[in-house]
Amino acid sequence: MVTSSAHAENLLFSILIQLVVMIGAARIMNLVFRRFGQPGVIGETVAGLLLGPSLFGHFFPGVSAAVFGNQPAPAIVILSQIGLVLLMFQIGMNFEFGQLRETRARRALLPIAAASVAVPFGLGIGLGHLSAPVFAAHIPVAVYALFCGVALAITAVPVLGRILAEFGMNKEELGVLAISAAAINDIAGWVLLAAVSAVATASFTPLGMVLQLAGLLVFVLACVFVLRPAARRLLEAFPVRDGELPPTLMAALLIAVFILGMCTFKLGIFTIFGGFAGGLLVHHDRAFVEAWRKQIGSFVLVFFLPIFFTFTGLRTNLLGLTGATDWSWLAIFTITATLGKIVPVFLAARFAGYGGAAAGILGALLNARGLMELIVLNIGLETGFIPQKIFTMLVIMAVATTLMAGPLLKLLMPRIGLAVPRGIEA
Repeated sequence: MVTSSAHAENLLFSILIQLVVMIGAARIMNLVFRRFGQPGVIGETVAGLLLGPSLFGHFFPGVSAAVFGNQPAPAIVILSQIGLVLLMFQIGMNFEFGQLRETRARRALLPIAAASVAVPFGLGIGLGHLSAPVFAAHIPVAVYALFCGVALAITAVPVLGRILAEFGMNKEELGVLAISAAAINDIAGWVLLAAVSAVATASFTPLGMVLQLAGLLVFVLACVFVLRPAARRLLEAFPVRDGELPPTLMAALLIAVFILGMCTFKLGIFTIFGGFAGGLLVHHDRAFVEAWRKQIGSFVLVFFLPIFFTFTGLRTNLLGLTGATDWSWLAIFTITATLGKIVPVFLAARFAGYGGAAAGILGALLNARGLMELIVLNIGLETGFIPQKIFTMLVIMAVATTLMAGPLLKLLMPRIGLAVPRGIEA
């Protein structure tokens, strides 16, 4: 018992050191990036990369091994996954498709959303087929190419929301149109990812595919016709009072979210989808959403998110890209991802009646991938859909495309009469 207790204490001590480093580095980089007019979440992403083998692990291998070990500890892996389930719950409950007051914006929504998904998805599939002989010879070409399509198609709703708030565009017509199109984009992206997962895990057997699709249909119908009314009754039975969440409501929702995650896992479409589905069930109650954000949301972002970013960073080795071939493919993926989002969104917006600068702003906003891309990429690496080098390239692409949004907004906003908020105009 003494030995077991001592081992538990040593393990706890090791995990606490890792948490101190992760949370501290993420918060510092959050503040630094916000100071330069970038979303803080990008700073947290960069902090995770810096703690990995690309910098800290390369220059201080002994210290890195002492802190993080040769690979992420199981406790850190589990914490990161629980954090993702809760984060996806928050993303689901923050989805809003209303607020589109202008007729022009309502008309433009579906064409812009469709363009922002279909074109990069097709381009990603094409790049997947072209790059497979070089990087993914051991992965089924169809699965790898489909996953590359999903990786290029995704847009980051959480990061986009922060960008709009920081630039004062969250109540502007363009901002509301962008976040609504991104919401549709993300739902389409998750559906595509689930489909890719179904194709891969069903081993292409017709019966397996039929059973999995039937299970998904039952799950969706249960969410719409059983769980959504049950969620409404639960929120009515334990209403938010004075901005405070009743403990019983919190416990019931956490249990429900984790059970939904277990269901989606058994259906073969990843546990985090359960969290997302749970969020959609309660997103209509804005009092609850606001109370959750204040009481629990900040803790999820400050505690769990840095763990996930560091977990991603420990698996990303920029120095692992060697030679002209690797760097050329990185450039190809980044340029294709950027043009594949901005150009079709720009054209769809122009066709809907928006001017050049406004259409450019919409393209720049929907090009931000950030957090959602990292979630998708980690799923791809864990399931073997993508190899290590492509994972690294797409992580860099996700950061680069998100970093572009700020400078492009600063350039284009004055052209449509919108002032860049003080403090980020530099």
